[in-house]
Amino acid sequence: MNATTQTRQAILEALGAARAASPHLPALEIARRLEISEGELQAARLGRDVVTLPLSPHALASRFHQLGEVKALTRSRHAVLEQHGQYPVLRGSEQAGLLLAPGGLDLRLHLAQWHWACLIQDSLPRAGGDSTERLSLQVFNRHGIALHKVFSVAKEASPAWQELEALGTSDTPAFTQFVEPQPQPRPLPLPLPPTLADEWARMSDVHQFLGLLRRYELRRHEANTLMEGRFTRALRPEACGRALSNAAANHLPLMLFVASPGCVQIRTGRIPAPQRMRGWLNLFSEDFTLHLDDANIARVWQVHKPNRDGGVTSLEAFDAQGGLVLQIFAERREGQPERSEWRQLLDELDAREAAA
Repeated sequence: MNATTQTRQAILEALGAARAASPHLPALEIARRLEISEGELQAARLGRDVVTLPLSPHALASRFHQLGEVKALTRSRHAVLEQHGQYPVLRGSEQAGLLLAPGGLDLRLHLAQWHWACLIQDSLPRAGGDSTERLSLQVFNRHGIALHKVFSVAKEASPAWQELEALGTSDTPAFTQFVEPQPQPRPLPLPLPPTLADEWARMSDVHQFLGLLRRYELRRHEANTLMEGRFTRALRPEACGRALSNAAANHLPLMLFVASPGCVQIRTGRIPAPQRMRGWLNLFSEDFTLHLDDANIARVWQVHKPNRDGGVTSLEAFDAQGGLVLQIFAERREGQPERSEWRQLLDELDAREAAA
């Protein structure tokens, strides 16, 4: 038995033991305990209950609308968004896929990040001692980080799922070791580029913001820091939970953005009142669930970006490493002005003390 086979066997034995002890323990948590990536964990199951899908990212995503009713899941480091629905037909390019369905499964796909896709057959225990089979399609980047997951919710696999299963191979992915990014020391205060504020003010579309960040070699939270008092306002970390609670109480429809490195998933509509469970803040609804590890939110910003319709304002929550955890907007259609009650809700949130 060579080293690779031994490693794979050890992963499978540890997975089996973890599932026997805690049948509903997420794969990500098992992988963390084994100090491997989630992609490595699933790849160890090749030839058993996992197959590789040998399709290009664009070809794979173009089949999503055929999968019928599904549960779609995207996570950032500290937030998980799950939605039930049907995918729309894929639009966009080979690099940037668009699944446009405001109010439904609405996603932006960074297909260049998609490295390995697989089909997984899991056996889940049910009350009474028997079990049920769950079929899922999962996509990982080159570091083995899950980018997006699709779960079949039908009792039997539809022809579209069966066709994917028939394409499966035992090809093993090659992952690159991922090192958790640490905050990079930057000169304090950050040097302010003399033209940043002018460029920010001239934006006519919020999508121009990413180009602005690239030109000035800034991360999103750094740009927010530089524009504090002009286009941004620092809020207390608990402002995120308070904003969700106030929006729920006032029946204010929101757009919730949760992003992995390869996918942005957007849920649009009214939200239920947040519930605290096992340390996380949760939104539970019939068609979606948001799980938010708000204890790991280190910075929250109110951010205004100009556009042709009078500008849009977001609430942006970041972790200690500067990673975007959750982004919230008020529900809005292209060409419509932003809801005044959303701006009022944000303006009433407590600002972070200057010394914090």
